[in-house]
Amino acid sequence: MPIVGDLKEVLVELNAELSNELKGKQPDISEWWTFLNDLRTRYPLGYSDPEDGKLSPQYVISRIGELSGPEAVFAAGVGQHQMWSAQFIKYERPNSWLNSGGAGTMGYAVPAAMGAKVAQPERLVWAIDGDGCFQMTNQELATCTINNIPIKVAIINNSSLGMVRQWQTLFYNQRYSNTDLHTGTDTMMVPDFVKLAEAYGALGIRVEKAEDVDAAIKQAMEVNDRPVVIDFIVGRDAMVWPMVPAGVSNDEVQFARDARPVWDEGDQE
Repeated sequence: MPIVGDLKEVLVELNAELSNELKGKQPDISEWWTFLNDLRTRYPLGYSDPEDGKLSPQYVISRIGELSGPEAVFAAGVGQHQMWSAQFIKYERPNSWLNSGGAGTMGYAVPAAMGAKVAQPERLVWAIDGDGCFQMTNQELATCTINNIPIKVAIINNSSLGMVRQWQTLFYNQRYSNTDLHTGTDTMMVPDFVKLAEAYGALGIRVEKAEDVDAAIKQAMEVNDRPVVIDFIVGRDAMVWPMVPAGVSNDEVQFARDARPVWDEGDQE
């Protein structure tokens, strides 16, 4: 049954009709939840620990979310860290998750976090960024220091442009081109994010071991007189799952085969 009319008027009338239809009752969505829970059971959220012994980026991001709580605000740049932040932080409050979506805006996290902190100074605000994205707008740390905007920045430092590198690994026979950044390797740190943070008047912290993750996050949360930058050195071969390769339909989505679940049956509703 086609409906032809002015969108502004039709939507208003449809909304009124729907409100009358649902008045005093809730739609039955049990079948939809059955479908969703089946997907959760078959494809549980999980990850594999890096083989190089470095930090798991998913673990770092999940701990940031768990220690910060639902009242915090989280902004992310673009790339793997953006996807992991969407997956591994359990958002319970509207407007607590800021990112540029599919617009692909590298450098978004720090300015977005600044705006959130100025708008709601009482909230804990994190910029979760990649080592590539952070270098697009890290100079705004000067603005934060001068204007007393004490955001927390978590750099998920895999020393590369991670999302592009993942595609080169999976689909281009590991022909890596222009994705190595040398920001967190054992032999070179260009730039050294801790020294960079200190140069801008921020507190700089580097974390390379899992047992130090919580302490660093808590320390950052306790500092409110200046910005804080934590340089988390993570494994460069960690991948985002699920993913859809280029040129295929969404029903050809790929899943990790060796990921261990990170949430239990109690999380399913």
